[in-house]
Amino acid sequence: MNENVSFLTNVKVELFDSNGNLKQLEEVHNTTTTLGKQGIADQLLASPTLAKVGWAELGTGTGGTTLLNAYISGSRTAFTSKTRGANAIVTCVTDFAAGVGTGAITEAGMFNISTQNTGDMWTYASFAVINKGASDTLKLTWTITVG
Repeated sequence: MNENVSFLTNVKVELFDSNGNLKQLEEVHNTTTTLGKQGIADQLLASPTLAKVGWAELGTGTGGTTLLNAYISGSRTAFTSKTRGANAIVTCVTDFAAGVGTGAITEAGMFNISTQNTGDMWTYASFAVINKGASDTLKLTWTITVG
């Protein structure tokens, strides 16, 4: 018997105007980084040595492997929620309030510490430009499937 464990991660990016109306929706597959795979495996230890993932950050670059290529200052935000559902699916949601992460967003990552532009980036996604104005809000929903 040959059985493999893999991690499939996806991200939904939703931009809302100041009245809560959906302005733009992007759904993309993203990458679980090498640091993310190591972090997930580390959590199986009796005494994990790496901090758990709990923050998302936005950027304006492309192709990040360990950090975002061009992070937006002040955009590192704690997850709004992190839940595990049936069939080994973990959903992590981050809400970016008005005035947070404003700009032409093209990338996002999940991190294991709160300090911007540092820590281990566990997942990474790049997508079509999302122009977040100062009064807009943004919601990232990461869906991580262990299969």
